Amino acid sequence: MGEKIAAIVLAAGEGKRMGSGIPKQYMLIKSRPLVYYALKAFEESAVDEVILVTGEDEIDYCKEYIVDRYHFNKVTKIVPGGWERYASVYFGLEAIEDADYVLIHDGARPMISAELVQKCIYYVKKYRACVVGMPSKDTIKVVDEENYAIRTPERKTLWQVQTPQCFEFDLVKKAYVKRVRSEKDRRVVLISLTEKGVKAYHHHANFHDEMIKATLNGLNEEQTKVLVKALTNLSAFFRTYGK
Repeated sequence: MGEKIAAIVLAAGEGKRMGSGIPKQYMLIKSRPLVYYALKAFEESAVDEVILVTGEDEIDYCKEYIVDRYHFNKVTKIVPGGWERYASVYFGLEAIEDADYVLIHDGARPMISAELVQKCIYYVKKYRACVVGMPSKDTIKVVDEENYAIRTPERKTLWQVQTPQCFEFDLVKKAYVKRVRSEKDRRVVLISLTEKGVKAYHHHANFHDEMIKATLNGLNEEQTKVLVKALTNLSAFFRTYGK
């Protein structure tokens, strides 16, 4: 029997930064809620099971209008999220009865495909922990307690971490159990749980950085057109993924 791959899709955020009054993961893009695109990618991938984490009051809505309507058969459970992202991840992990690897993805990130998921599966099996990301294009400053810039890290050493974040199941479950139960140490340092830390996988994204995750202060007409165009051309884009 092959190794079991599970995925957790996080859709419990309130979308406060969008200022729309509607959680961003449910905003319609091309007549589909934003979270649809992430669920579709996992449905078409080699992932065996998907856990959807959402708001407690949104469970029935997600089941009827997203999971059932679009026939996402790999979604086995819809569970309520927590007070912060880490708690939502923890509840997602708790909902998985058995798995060898788990991919954790933000439902507000629609630019994902089955091909990308497959690459994540390949690298997590090789390194035990990996994450999708891209080298930073921005100049980053380190500041002191008074917000004065004191150092400029070399850009070549900086990456923008995205999702999926992928781990051996037992590895990440151990870390999140420690995170949730700890009263004093409020950090999860996964790098200490593997021999060489978390491997970053460069996915060569060509679309605008702001389209990776819908955290804009409201989508204006032009931004919506850009995102719709990107999603329309998604299948063609990912045929060249990683080249």
